[in-house]
Amino acid sequence: MTIRLHDTSARQIRDFVPLTAGCVSIYLCGATVQAAPHIGHIRSGLNFDIMRRWFTYRGYDVTFIRNVTDIDDKIIAKSAEQGRPWWSIGYENERAFNDGYDVLGCLPPTYEPRATGHIPEMIEMMRGLIERGHAYEADGNVYFDVRSLPGYLELSNQELDDLRQPSGEGETGKRDPRDFAMWKAVKPGEPSWETPWGRGRPGWHLECSAMAHKYLGSAFDIHGGGIDLIFPHHENEIAQAKAYGDTFANYWVHNGWVTLAGEKMSKSLGNSVLVSEMVKHWRPIVLRYYLGTPHYRSMIEYSEEALREAESAFARIEGFIQRVTEKAGETVAPAAEVPPAFAEAMDEDLGVPQALAIIHTTVRQGNSALAADDKEAAAARLAEVRAMLGVLGLDPLDPQWAGEGDRGEDLHGVVDTLVRLVLDQRQSARARKDWAAADAIRDQLGQSGLVIEDSPTGPRWTLGPR
Repeated sequence: MTIRLHDTSARQIRDFVPLTAGCVSIYLCGATVQAAPHIGHIRSGLNFDIMRRWFTYRGYDVTFIRNVTDIDDKIIAKSAEQGRPWWSIGYENERAFNDGYDVLGCLPPTYEPRATGHIPEMIEMMRGLIERGHAYEADGNVYFDVRSLPGYLELSNQELDDLRQPSGEGETGKRDPRDFAMWKAVKPGEPSWETPWGRGRPGWHLECSAMAHKYLGSAFDIHGGGIDLIFPHHENEIAQAKAYGDTFANYWVHNGWVTLAGEKMSKSLGNSVLVSEMVKHWRPIVLRYYLGTPHYRSMIEYSEEALREAESAFARIEGFIQRVTEKAGETVAPAAEVPPAFAEAMDEDLGVPQALAIIHTTVRQGNSALAADDKEAAAARLAEVRAMLGVLGLDPLDPQWAGEGDRGEDLHGVVDTLVRLVLDQRQSARARKDWAAADAIRDQLGQSGLVIEDSPTGPRWTLGPR
């Protein structure tokens, strides 16, 4: 068994070889909490949740760090715009992000450090970089000297002479316009912390280098994030860490965007789809299926039609699970191992689309076994399906989704009582061989969004696709 991952720095898929046998260390760039999350933000967390689950299934002990950027230019701008403390905005949106991760079934990280909780580590890193000649102070700012580090820009594969480094207001005193700020001098009305070079606040890139060093040491296995972070963020993280003496990440793994009308989903474009709103209209497990089943490196073009297709596809899986459970008369436990073809797909750069095809094939085999009244074979296929869905965080029988599949237990109970009254009328019509009346009742229920199936234990209803 060898897991293989696409390494952005190598520009190819590589065999995964952990630094410590049996262990995997992962650092994921998490939320910048200036606003509530849209589904593009949560996709990254979900993709790396699936990665973590697969490593765990394969027997690795996983340490998973997902940071929170709770101080940066955007948060400060929001604070001024809304007339609220910066920390109030950050905390409110941090909770919104965690709610989004939770509702879509992401496991909590091993540690979730906040940037503002690690100012001493940042000061220590800057001190070391200045001593080594890789950084300098100017006008209360601290800058990284990009020309001091051979190999700078290897991740993004750019030429230094062509570089256009993003710069913020007040970044004065640079020796070279391509140098980037690690620490920003205090401005009136902004939050600040004391340092040997004056009061100020951290730059975005410094935060992650310092936190990764604290929680994972000088070398770790995998650094993840969206493709938009390759430059400048990840490139500058590497520069700081390596100049400080760290080996840093052994593999760089990046996920694709969720796009809308061909553009990256972002708050600045005004085209974000907030998770908090999406879950009011779509079941969270369906959203997880929609966001988690495309390959992590692919782009997802958001549309309601695509979501409806995901809903229908997942409904076929759920229908099979329900039918076999009824036939077996008890809950069928997940198999101890996933099918070899599923494992092969997941081992090859987390090939979830290929793995999903195995799930649907197994569902079809299980349905054929049901049609042949082969209860044992159907139950065996269900055990395999549950094992595979469990790896993807999509098993509807898992306690994580308890009651979710029914869109609210209270509402389900009310609807079930009403539908049963109508189904009793249909059964009476069938008993007196009034097939036209029975079919009319079924069709009327179908128009209301319910699917009626006749099973050996009597009629069963489910919510149909939108």
